[in-house]
Amino acid sequence: MIRNEMVHEMVGVAPIKQKLRENRLRCFGHIYRRPGDAAVKIADMIALGSNATGRGRPKLTLDAVVHKNLSMVGLCEQVALNRTQWRKIIHIANPN
Repeated sequence: MIRNEMVHEMVGVAPIKQKLRENRLRCFGHIYRRPGDAAVKIADMIALGSNATGRGRPKLTLDAVVHKNLSMVGLCEQVALNRTQWRKIIHIANPN
């Protein structure tokens, strides 16, 4: 049986979880730097759905996932204002 880690090493790419986190944080930084009256920011602030919940654990929102990723990396939202620094921090390089 070939494990995923071995395939990642042979091909020379970073794990998919890390690349997904990088893409989520890159999108978050883009939206965070937008002006307050931008349509993307207004849509992000709107709470969708009703207060009624079904059975089981509630679904994770994109906001909750992004804040979880920020805490995993050890960053705060304010760092996203500096685009060059933000891109350097969140970038996951492919191991070669």
